[in-house]
Amino acid sequence: MKKKRRKNPIIALAQIKYYDINKNNNVEKIKKYIRLAKKKNADIICFPESVVTRTKTLHFDDKFVKEIKQECKENSIWCIITEDFILKGKPYNLTILIDRCGKIRGSYKKINLYGDSDGIYPGKRIKVLQTDFAKIGIAVCWDLAFADLFKKMKQHGAEIVFCPAFWCYEEKAYDKNHRKEETDLLRALIRTRAFENIYFVGLINPVTKRADRVSYSAIVSPQRILKEIINKEGLIISKIDLKEIKKIEKLYSDENIN
Repeated sequence: MKKKRRKNPIIALAQIKYYDINKNNNVEKIKKYIRLAKKKNADIICFPESVVTRTKTLHFDDKFVKEIKQECKENSIWCIITEDFILKGKPYNLTILIDRCGKIRGSYKKINLYGDSDGIYPGKRIKVLQTDFAKIGIAVCWDLAFADLFKKMKQHGAEIVFCPAFWCYEEKAYDKNHRKEETDLLRALIRTRAFENIYFVGLINPVTKRADRVSYSAIVSPQRILKEIINKEGLIISKIDLKEIKKIEKLYSDENIN
């Protein structure tokens, strides 16, 4: 018998500082925020790009991955983490989706590389994965600049797209107010992706003091910003009304426009 899909899922994004608990990895902090998200009744929590460790490339059976999977199982929550992984002998900037039972339900290899480690291979396929609350798409950081990728996820039925990021920018792009200008650009990009495809988008960055990085995360609907956080650590949570997608699609249908 097919399981009934959960209504109005609650999604959480964790804009965290890196390596302030442990200088080599963020596993304890990831586990802490999984527990915090569960206390808020979240169905899924998404972490920023390159979130697990600074010291090594991971495998699916790595001890860090096992710890995170176990935390998901104990808290019955979905989780998205992104890190450099070795897959079939090749390194990728790769996102894994962990389910409520602590099992890996899918992965996505970052397609559009920018500022990634030398030797990282690009992915070639978009991913839209089924959960018990929605069909979710995954993009990573610089993928956000490529509208066609987001359009293809819509064509494959995506209702929510998560975009883990560690967004950087070139200071020469602006005369002044570099961080503010880039934050405004990111806000415009995610709102555009959500509106042009009529689905929800969650962008998640870490907190960083680096001059060429942006600490901005947000959850947006096709028509508005639901939650956002800037330049501080924290968890943002929003209940998602998936019926809004059908309502807006009907509103902007050819029949109504013409």
